Amino acid sequence: MLALRNLLDNAKYLTIGTYFPILRPMSRTEPIEAEPAPPVAMHSHAMSNLRFIRETMESSRSFTSVPGRGVMAMGAVALAAALLAPRQPGDGGWLPVWFAAATVAVALGGVAMVSKARGRGETLLRGVGRRFLFSLIPPALAAVALTAKLTPSSPGSIAGIWLLLYGVAVLAGGTFSVPPVPVMGTSFVLLGLVALASPPDWSNPLLAIGFGGLHLVFGAIIARKYGG
Repeated sequence: MLALRNLLDNAKYLTIGTYFPILRPMSRTEPIEAEPAPPVAMHSHAMSNLRFIRETMESSRSFTSVPGRGVMAMGAVALAAALLAPRQPGDGGWLPVWFAAATVAVALGGVAMVSKARGRGETLLRGVGRRFLFSLIPPALAAVALTAKLTPSSPGSIAGIWLLLYGVAVLAGGTFSVPPVPVMGTSFVLLGLVALASPPDWSNPLLAIGFGGLHLVFGAIIARKYGG
């Protein structure tokens, strides 16, 4: 009897409801579904992809609108200035002639570049054209500032400053253009260094070699390989 009683006492602690309360059935839950995002129109994807492709192509190509014939015209103006400058009276009489020639040459080159860019469907206001243009501006402004500063006191150094900074401008812009352009810029830089180390009497011949000769040579190369 004692053994049967002990067995019954132990059995009441083995019931599921008392000893394993964690096995009670749980209520069923439904997953929470997120609200779907509004569909994007197909044409929006297409326009975004086309814009990305266009910007990538513009950033990777070269600026080919450097005008070969326009560069040659700038060289012709420089040679004319080199012939007229020595005939002017005074030690600094050659400077006004070259100032006028520089103004005319820049105008001719600018008009020729815009015309060629328009014919090729390029622009100077965005993409590689804008980078080319903005690369030219800082050295050109430096040349103007140094010219205004040095003309009264040291006119003999003007030729070297012009050749050197013009070469820097062309070399900087040439990184976004066709291969002959940076080569021309390098040639101007080297000639400018020679001019800075030369006597003032060499100013006019060196300007003629640079702005006249180099423009004619490289303008002809650019015109033959990449059009006028």
